[in-house]
Amino acid sequence: MTFPVPLRQMLPLLGITVSAFVFNTSEFMPIALLMDISQSFDQTEAETGIMITVYAWMVALLSLPLMLAAGKMKEKTLLLLTLLLFALGQLASGMAPSFPLLMGARILVASAHAIFWSIAAPLAARLVDKGKSPFALSMVAAGTAVAMVFGLPLGRVIGLALGWRMTFLLIALVTAGAMVYLFFVFPQLSPGEPFTPGDLPGLFRNRPVAVIFGMTIFYASAYFTVYSYIEPFLHAVAHLAPAAITAVLIFLGSTGFLGSFAFSKMFGTYPKLIIMIGACGLLVPFFLLREGAPFLPVLLFCLLAMGVVNTLYGIAMQSEIIRHLSTGAAPVAMSIFSGIFNMGIGSGTYIGSLLTARGYLPYIGLAGGLLALVCGLLCIFGYLPFMGRKSEGLCKRG
Repeated sequence: MTFPVPLRQMLPLLGITVSAFVFNTSEFMPIALLMDISQSFDQTEAETGIMITVYAWMVALLSLPLMLAAGKMKEKTLLLLTLLLFALGQLASGMAPSFPLLMGARILVASAHAIFWSIAAPLAARLVDKGKSPFALSMVAAGTAVAMVFGLPLGRVIGLALGWRMTFLLIALVTAGAMVYLFFVFPQLSPGEPFTPGDLPGLFRNRPVAVIFGMTIFYASAYFTVYSYIEPFLHAVAHLAPAAITAVLIFLGSTGFLGSFAFSKMFGTYPKLIIMIGACGLLVPFFLLREGAPFLPVLLFCLLAMGVVNTLYGIAMQSEIIRHLSTGAAPVAMSIFSGIFNMGIGSGTYIGSLLTARGYLPYIGLAGGLLALVCGLLCIFGYLPFMGRKSEGLCKRG
């Protein structure tokens, strides 16, 4: 069997891909287990659901401080300690005797999440030869896509069969396995340039990176205004039966594979096109969503576009951050990117909840589209004109 990269590079890359699957599965798993967790602690689903919001905001708040604190660690050591913290957090989640302790355990998991998504893409890109980073980043995205398709349903099945606690414990076990595997196959990478808190202003003087940060808050808010309420939208506006909703959501999750494949094949040749599609591609499906919902082919097109564009945006922006910065600055910038993205998740979910509570559920696409329009304008007028220019702050050396 042949791989696009040598086996010595493919083996650790597979470990990061599996880790990406586990981290993404864990982040959204409580959504599928909310009812069972609520019953265990004699709470309403609304009371229990706060842990999902707290998780996202903790990732947003902790990403940068944790990366600054861990900046001098060797990459392999940091990766293994992150997986260990994640496994311990999952173990504590599965054994938590009370809801406050479960919340504390989820904050441990969120801390590991914040570090992992700051280092995953830079590590994947550094593992492979120059010119193969699009493939490496698409592998990490594939782990996310698999989680969206199979991870959540699998967690739900385990939860129904064995209880929600066992779901968290099994994730801890899989994470421990990934940690042992990476201990043996992950190489010691050459040290990157040191990054100190005093270098932070240089990140924001790097114009392309600063514009990416601005684009991302609008992009994530736009996407999650729609995505967070897509299930009730499919029921109330598209009038789909429960079984059809499940099938359509699986279809939406599977579109990530197509986005990952397109990125790996096209980004090296057509980077501006992929960036344009990622930044502007939500406009058509979002503005079409309300009117097209009653027509299944149009609805499926909208969901296909949503899924592909979301994957392209995430990988392309991470690739561009890595390209514009030194090896020492890239993980810190990625932590800011991750924090901003999670702020967008929280903001988009809040906007969607306001619209839904006021009876404007059919218009979530319009609201998301207006936010996506700002992202697109920032890309066209703020990012693309400076894409190939050398920036002032913390540019990639060599």
